[in-house]
Amino acid sequence: QLADVFDQIAKGAATSSKGKGTMMIGADTLPVLPTDPGDRNRTSPFAFTGNRFEFRAPGSMQTVNGPMVTINTIMAEALDYMATNLEAAVADGTDFDTAVQNLLTEIITEHGAVVFNGDGYSDNWQIEAEARGLPNLRTTLDALPELISESAMELFEKYKVFNHREMHSRYEIGLEQYALTVFVEARLTLEMGQTSILPAALRYQTELAQNVSALKGAGVDDVDMTALHAVSAPLSELRAALATLKTALEANPGGDALAEATHAKDELLPAMAAVRSAADTLEAMVADDLWPLPTYQEMLYIL
Repeated sequence: QLADVFDQIAKGAATSSKGKGTMMIGADTLPVLPTDPGDRNRTSPFAFTGNRFEFRAPGSMQTVNGPMVTINTIMAEALDYMATNLEAAVADGTDFDTAVQNLLTEIITEHGAVVFNGDGYSDNWQIEAEARGLPNLRTTLDALPELISESAMELFEKYKVFNHREMHSRYEIGLEQYALTVFVEARLTLEMGQTSILPAALRYQTELAQNVSALKGAGVDDVDMTALHAVSAPLSELRAALATLKTALEANPGGDALAEATHAKDELLPAMAAVRSAADTLEAMVADDLWPLPTYQEMLYIL
């Protein structure tokens, strides 16, 4: 609905607005269901839903106050810009309605690249965003330096929201929180891998080996060792990944917040991902009665 209005404004003027439609569900026996013209794209971080915007970007551990301060400051700058522009245009003799239309067309033309109505989780959007020249800050550590960028600090100081010192303080706190969170998760990953997943996989490997040995002892010539070989490979990968993760945890640089955060991103996260990859493979192999943790199947379809 809103994207349609944007397109109309960019082409000259908005003369209509999309109304409600009907949902095609492919069953004639069911009643006709109306569809809302607003944005129901749950992958959008900032969706327009008919009469309001929904801000869905903050993570589950975050409070919304920081993002809202930023959005309100951006809104203040935008309103300031538009008011100044319109006042200047009217002072030069331009009709107010014409000035509004010209301003909206200018804004949509210059900033329309940020509007995307497809699947925000897909790789296609990342490719499209790059083609549009939009920044793609993939990790928290990539995004945090934007807090102390020259443009950000000028904006917050201009509207007397934060000064340079307060912005740097938030940057440092962000680094510390990021590093601490990743370190806690890494230690938990190591503990779960060493005390739960690895022992379960070893017990399963032992059962398979004992089964093979028993069959050979009973005189079975053609003993199938496929399962034993299959579980041995990811088990070795898990051992190696846990050793790498332990080394990375012990190598914590300490002291400097940026160094700790960088170590967390470049060393701990890849090591944790390697542990998870091996554990996911083993989860699909190890006997259910030996696996000590809830499986994906149990969490998604059974519980």
